[in-house]
Amino acid sequence: MRKAIEAALGGDTVALRLCLERIAPVRKDAPVQFALPEMSSAEDAAKAAASVLAAVSDGELTPSEGAHVMSLIETYRRTLELSELEARVIALEQGHAA
Repeated sequence: MRKAIEAALGGDTVALRLCLERIAPVRKDAPVQFALPEMSSAEDAAKAAASVLAAVSDGELTPSEGAHVMSLIETYRRTLELSELEARVIALEQGHAA
């Protein structure tokens, strides 16, 4: 690294790029902004998925960005379903105990 820094300070542009890439790596992705409905149920997640598909078809999102967002929606949907199932099990256990 010291040699690369010395070369960069000496005007070697390849060494300079190498040093800069280590200090501030290139971003692999960028934030995306588009309309997405609030999700508080699995049904809402389906609506959100439809919004993502519409954003991809309208060119607001690339297919790759849409796939990443869909993955987030799916994970969130499963979390919502698990939370709902947990609440149902707790209610059943409490009802059974009484």
